[in-house]
Order: sequence, then C-alpha cells, then structure tokens
Amino acid sequence: MKPAHIRCTTLSLAIVMALAAPALQAQDAPAEQAPATRASATQLDAITVTARRRTESIMDVPVAVSAFGEEQLKDLQATDISGLQGAVPNLNIVQGRGSSNTVNVFIRGIGQPDSLQTFDPGVGMYVDDVYYSRINGALFSLFDVQQVEVLRGPQGTLYGKNSTGGAIKVATKNPFDDQGGAVEVGVGSFGRTDFRAYLGEQLSERAAFSIAGAYLKNDGYVEDPVTGEDYNGEDTLAMRGKLALRPTDTFSATLSVDYTRQDNALTLGQPTAPLIRTDLAFGPVVLHAPSTDDYDFESRTSFRPDQGQEMTHKGFSANLEWDLGEQWSVKSISAWRKLDTSSYIDIDASEWELGDVLVEVDQEQFSQELQLQYDNGGNLQAIFGAYYMNETLPSHQEAYASDFFGFAGTPIAFLRTIDDDLETTSVAAFAHANWEFAPTWTLAAGLRYSRDEKDYQRTTSTFWGPLFAAINETVAFSGKQSWDAWTPSLSLQKAFSDNVMGYVSANRGFKSGGFNGRANTALETTSAAFEPEVVWTYEAGVKMRSDDGRFTANFAAFHSSYEDFQARVSEVLNPDSPVPTFSFPVLNAAEMEINGFEFEGVARLGDATLLSGQVGWMDASYKSFADLRTTDPANPSYDPTLHEHVPFSPDWTARVALQHTFQLGGSGALTVGGDVAYRGDTWLSVDNRPGLMQEGYTTAGLFTAWDSPQYAWQIRAGVRNATDELYKTEGQEFSSVANIQTAYYAPPRNWYLSVRRNFSF
Repeated sequence: MKPAHIRCTTLSLAIVMALAAPALQAQDAPAEQAPATRASATQLDAITVTARRRTESIMDVPVAVSAFGEEQLKDLQATDISGLQGAVPNLNIVQGRGSSNTVNVFIRGIGQPDSLQTFDPGVGMYVDDVYYSRINGALFSLFDVQQVEVLRGPQGTLYGKNSTGGAIKVATKNPFDDQGGAVEVGVGSFGRTDFRAYLGEQLSERAAFSIAGAYLKNDGYVEDPVTGEDYNGEDTLAMRGKLALRPTDTFSATLSVDYTRQDNALTLGQPTAPLIRTDLAFGPVVLHAPSTDDYDFESRTSFRPDQGQEMTHKGFSANLEWDLGEQWSVKSISAWRKLDTSSYIDIDASEWELGDVLVEVDQEQFSQELQLQYDNGGNLQAIFGAYYMNETLPSHQEAYASDFFGFAGTPIAFLRTIDDDLETTSVAAFAHANWEFAPTWTLAAGLRYSRDEKDYQRTTSTFWGPLFAAINETVAFSGKQSWDAWTPSLSLQKAFSDNVMGYVSANRGFKSGGFNGRANTALETTSAAFEPEVVWTYEAGVKMRSDDGRFTANFAAFHSSYEDFQARVSEVLNPDSPVPTFSFPVLNAAEMEINGFEFEGVARLGDATLLSGQVGWMDASYKSFADLRTTDPANPSYDPTLHEHVPFSPDWTARVALQHTFQLGGSGALTVGGDVAYRGDTWLSVDNRPGLMQEGYTTAGLFTAWDSPQYAWQIRAGVRNATDELYKTEGQEFSSVANIQTAYYAPPRNWYLSVRRNFSF
C-alpha cells in the first residue's frame, strides 16, 4: 500500500481547495471561442447540458453530471473516452482487458467489465443520443466532439437501456454552429503519429455540412523481448460526415454517417500468478513463474505478429425535429449500426498456449426513438417517448489450449470452437415531467416501462489430440426469454437564491438478464440464463455559484441498494481430480450497498488562472454473495476472501488541476497547466486475487499551449504520467484454467507535440 502521507497530502489539497474556492467541475466556453479570450475572462462560462433530453443550465439540473467541452478535453490530454479517468469523481473508465477496442466503465461501483457478447453494459454509452449496445467499439476516439456529459447514478427513465450505473453522452459538432475548419498533426512517444481534420460549412440559410476525420497510430508500449515485436499500440482511422437541414422554420434534420477502422496489434498484460499445466502423469507443472521485479513492459505471446485485433464500426443516424407550435415539439432519432471484430486475445500473456482465443463478432443494430416534448414557457415541461431496438449478434470463437494438458511432458492438443447467435429486441415507453409548483420549488417525476426479449443459440465443440479424440463432444443449447421492469424517478429541488440550488432524488435502474456465453457442458446449459439486476439510488445535492460568477461548486451524497449483481466467476468443478473440469457460471450473486460523497469545482483566480478539482469517496460492500466457494466450508475450493471487495470501486478518487495563461501581446497567449490525481486501492476482478489488486497511487500530467492572437494557430505539448508511475488498470481472471491471472498496465511516462491550424470562411 502507498504511504499514508501520499494519500493524506493529495486529499488535503483537494479539501483545502474545496473550502477556499467552491467551484463546479468541467466548465468550458463555446467551442468557437478562442482560449486566450476564455483565459482572460472574469467569470466562469455558463454550461448547458441535455441530461434531461432538453437544453438546460447545468446549475438547474437535479442530476450529478459533469460536462467537458472540446478545449477542456484537450487540457485533460484525452485522445479517447478513457481520458476522462480521474476527471470525474467515482468514475472508472479504462481500456477493456486484453482488447484494444473495448471500454470498461464503472460509475459509483456499477458497470460491466466483460466484453463477451452475451453481457450488456452497465453504463449506457451514447453518441448524438444513439445508444451503443456493446462495450466493443465504445472506446471512442475524440476528434470532432462538441461536448461530453457524464451522468452519475441510474438513468432508468430517460436513458433506460441498461443504464444502472449512469450514462456517458458524446455530442459531436453541429455544422450550423461549428463552421470553419481545422487541421492538426501530432507526434509523440512510442512512434505516435496523429492527424485530425474538421471542416464545417453553411451552404445556405437552410443547409450546412461537416466532415471530420482522424488517423491515430502508435507502435505500442509493450515489447516481446525475444522477437522485438511491439504491442499495445493503435492504428485507427475514423471519419464522420454530417448534413444539417432547416427546410422550414418548424422542421430540422441532421443526417450523420460514421466509419471507424482499427488494425491493431495484440494487447498484452503480465501474468501475476504461476501458470500451471495439468500433466496426467506428473501432476501440476509450473510453466511460467511470475517475476518478482516490477513490470518492465515486456511480455511474450504465442500468437504470430499478423494475428492482431481488427475492428470495423460504422453507422448512420437521422435526427429529425418538428416544432408543432408554441408548446409542443416532436423528435425522432433513427439509427443503424454495424460492428465487425476479429480479435486474437492472449489471455495468459505468455508464450504458452493456455488461454488464447479468437473472438469474431458480427453485430448489427437498429434503433428508433420518438419523443413528444411539451413546454408551456413557464412552470411545466414534459417529455413522452417510445423506444425500439433490434440487435442481431452472431459470433464465432476459438479457444486454443494445447499447453494446458500434457502427458509425461508432452502437450495434448486442444481446441474449442463456439458459434453463438443472439437476437435482442427491446421496447420501452417513458414519460417525465418537470413542474415548478411554487416559487423556487420544482418537482420532477418520471416512469419507464422496458421489456427485453433475447433469443439465444449456442453450439460448442471440443477437439482433442489423437490420444484423446474419443472424448471430443459437441454441446448445443438454445433458449428464449424476456424480462421487463418499471423504472421510476423522482426529484424535488429548491432554489435558495439565484446562485444556490439544492435537490433530493430517487432513481431506479434496470439491466436485463441474459444467457451465459461461456456455458460449455450440458450441465451448465441447464442453468445458462441469468436474471436482471436492479438498483435504487437516493441522492441529495447542492449546486452553487458565487455572485460574481468566479466560483461554482457541486456537492452530492448518495446511497445505492444494488440487487442481483450479475457476476461471472471461475470455478473448478472437481478440484481433486487429476483432470479438472472448469466452468464460468454467471451468478445473480450479490446484494450490494454503496454509499458515497462527491465534490466538483472550478475557481477563476484572477483573470488568467483557473483552479479545478474533484473529490469522490465511496464505500461499496456486499451484503451477501451467493457463491459456495465463499459460503460453504465443505466446498473443496472454499476461500472466504474471494469476495471481500467490490471490483473497480476505489474508496477515494481525487484530482486537482491548475492552469495559468500569460498574455503575450501581439504574440498571442501561452497557457501552462498541470494536474495531480489520486485513486485508492482498486480490485480488478470479481474474484479477488492478490495479483489483480492495484494499491492506491498518484499520477501527474503537464501541458503547455501557445495560441496565436486570432487563434489561427495552436502549438500544444504535454507529458502524461509525468512521474512514471507503474499501475494496473485491468485484469483477466480465469484462475480455474491454468491459474490465469493477468494484469494490464497503463502506459509509462509519455509525451506528445501537436500543431493545429484553424481556418474560418
């Protein structure tokens, strides 16, 4: 564990800042305003969000929400959505385990780290109000973003699709609002080469278009010490085009098409426990003993260099709005998306073939949402809506484990193939109203009905070497089931003055059930379905802004009651047998209680200095966990410590950032900034394994940016992980198979330099 004084110093700094300068996290000026102008302002810029499906001041929304504009995302040094790590209290957002195209998101202790196609995400991910149903393809590259909003707590009414933990909304640039163009090139550590471009043009009073693209490449920060091959890199091409139309004063349409292609090398981690072969003659044999030294970003793999991780992600959406008069409007959001992946994943991160897999996914989804909105221009606003989504998700997997079993030192060839086909149909209807029933008092209430139906078919076959070919088998399974739920929301807010608002709220979230995509035996398929999980969250908060507009602050306290947590565990069914039989059941295992507190703030100190910070505290604990390995001492695998800690739920998260702009007269402006962030002890798997725990750590970042007088040019340089902290971000836990326990690490210290040219027309 880190020395106590490090934790105390970081938290003390954040608390002192909170007391001295109350403020609100994530304030940003409109994207077209020059940074030099923002830096010399005397007030913080007003922020609007769409957390309740309409544009409102962030100060008036009874929701814990953080918002980030384009320039602030740059100051966070975020190149993809995982760059929000540390910038939002009680948020864990990192690249998924062993995969370069997935994202692991937990908000307030609730999420879903498993990218297997039969699991739904626990945090809803949205781009321009379109729901992304997989955590595959959700590690968004940030290249034409207008604003990112992070909504904390269940969003069961307005964002009801599997948003038990919260929602992350990405809004891309509007061609009518973001006109002009920009070209940016960058270089950096590990052979980094970036290229980004944006062009927005208004064709007439009634039409505008934009086109944006990015090419992001780096060689990677992990190396195979024998072959010299580089891993954990990126090769991404992404494009988006938009056409915005306003043919009449009462109708508007925005059509959007996007395409992303990735062709990345493997993502490798480090084995943290001995890798063990089961030898039918000699018994257990250790193939690999983990190093006792610090990880040096060197890993081996059994895959060839041409066996990497490919993804193609594309889609089309149409956002239509009709103004029906002074009080009523209609909105339609139609979207089609297609995701294709072919990823080799070396789960054991070694030269041995123990947990090596190929996962190919061919996903397609269509969604349609209709909203009827009412606003009487005074004390009542309401929204009524309906939602439909159909997702087809065939997949093919191959598992290679020819080093797992052996006889007298000779490996026994083993291959498992899996072909799945999952179809999900989701329908929902919802309503939400906001009523100022008395001066300074506002009541909001909402209700959503959701129903998910899943039709699942699975065939898995095993192929052993010649001596054991007689035990080859094929297991088939099919199932169809539906789940539904009512998810209400209620809030009461009081405006104590023009600058202080307090609220209390209660929200219910629902994530549908599913089928275990790792059921490999006839015994397992009889209980392959798992039930939904639900959460109730009760919250109280205060939002404040100083009279002079220089300081703003958000405080929130919450209590969550979380039931039927969907937990994938790893079991050996016959631990005393010389040939272990392993399984990966999905249990509705746990009841949880989560309590927490959050602070976010920004303070403008003088005309050119900005101080911001966040503090999050959380106590997530199991009230019960239905796993015989922890509850039954007679179980051969009994271990009462397996579920003492909730994964991805550090007790403290804190960050302090400071930046100052020096005006250079006719030479523009120079901004210098930096941040320090702390994250408490974090367990990286449902089954708590010592090697898959990251002790509390502190990181730092630095940046500087020069802007020309009219913001025609920007030169930016920065260092991430400036102290070269070594820390884990994710973990693979399949301990029943060769004792696999693999940790993945954040990049070491790295730098970048970029040059941007802005154009106006």
